[in-house]
Order: sequence, then structure tokens, then C-alpha cells
Amino acid sequence: MAKYDAVFFDLDGTLVDTAPDLAYALNQVLLEYNKSPLPLETIRPVASDGSPGLIKLAFGISAEDPEYTTIQTRFIELYRHHINRESRLFDGMENVLQTIEKAGLKWGVITNKPAFLTDPLMQALKLNQRASCIVSGDTTANSKPHPDPMLFACNASAVKPENCLYIGDAQRDIEAGNIVNMDTLIAHYGYLKSTDQPETWQAKATIYKPEEILNWI
Repeated sequence: MAKYDAVFFDLDGTLVDTAPDLAYALNQVLLEYNKSPLPLETIRPVASDGSPGLIKLAFGISAEDPEYTTIQTRFIELYRHHINRESRLFDGMENVLQTIEKAGLKWGVITNKPAFLTDPLMQALKLNQRASCIVSGDTTANSKPHPDPMLFACNASAVKPENCLYIGDAQRDIEAGNIVNMDTLIAHYGYLKSTDQPETWQAKATIYKPEEILNWI
């Protein structure tokens, strides 16, 4: 008897390693502005923060800066064009998904990535037909850590939150899951920053590789 009815994943840094493509797009913009590209290991911990975090890292500016919108537009344009250049499921994740499916459980994605980026990526990786739901950052009026996306995913998958497991690599993921009484796991293999304190996030446990998810289902 399975412990859960559904397993939900954050996308970037949990289900899929998208950092190489985000880094590629960001570095192309840097080169266009005659700035030196950044190494992947510098960009990786910020990959879950979307364009605001990545632009802050690379250019040291925020949305209030006059150049921000131009830089952000160009970054997103490049990322959309190269969204599946190197992005792949994390090692071992395909086995996890197949095991979930063979057990007759549902799985889905709950991400803060906007749908115009989430949907093409899921389609390119041939995951869109396998997922019971794909909830993007703009699917509901509020994004994580608000509970709305979590409840939307449960409704779409016809499951109760307390019968679900959610895995994410950011504090907002764990907070959102905990609010609706999902069991939560921290994907430590994802895009955690050196300043993060995951031990304070009140997750059920921390996992260090995708295969460890199988110990929970």
C-alpha cells in the first residue's frame, strides 16, 4: 500500500537541472554588454531565483534600475530560445518517475516558473503528458510560498494535500507544502545557497540524490 497518492516536484533544481541553460542565456547577455561571463558554479545556487536573482548576480541591479527591463527582456528571449539546450532530469530522476508511475501514483510539477517557460520545457523533455498536473508561477493568483498553487495541484490531480509528498530545493517550497499539510523533502542536490539554513525549514527530511525519494513512497 503506497504511503502517498501523489508526489509533486518543484521544477528548477528539483526535477530538472536547468542551471546550464539559464547560465548560458545569462552569460550571452553579459557578453553583449561587454562583461565577462560567470562560471556555472557561481550561477547554479541562484538558478531557482529566476531572472531577478540572476540579473542581480550578474549586473548588480534590481527592477528599479532603468536598464533592468531591457536586460531582463533580452535574458528571457535568449533563455526561451535555448530552454532545452542542456536541461535534463537530474541523474536518477527518470527511475524515480517510472517507479511512481508503476506504483499507480500520480506525480506533478508545482513551480514558480511562468507558464510560457514551464510548458515548452516540459514538452521538450516529454514530461507534459506524464504529469498529472503542471502548476506554474502564474497558474494561480499567488505563487509559492502561498498555498494556492499547492491546493490547485491537489484539485487538478484529485488528491488531498495530506496524502501528498512535495520535494523542493528552496525555503518557499517547503513553506508552501507545510502550510497545506503535505509531507515535504528538501532536495539538497538542487540550487541551495551557502547562506541557506535548510535545517530551519521544518521539512520532513533532506535528501541528497533523487533516488532517496523512493525511500518515502
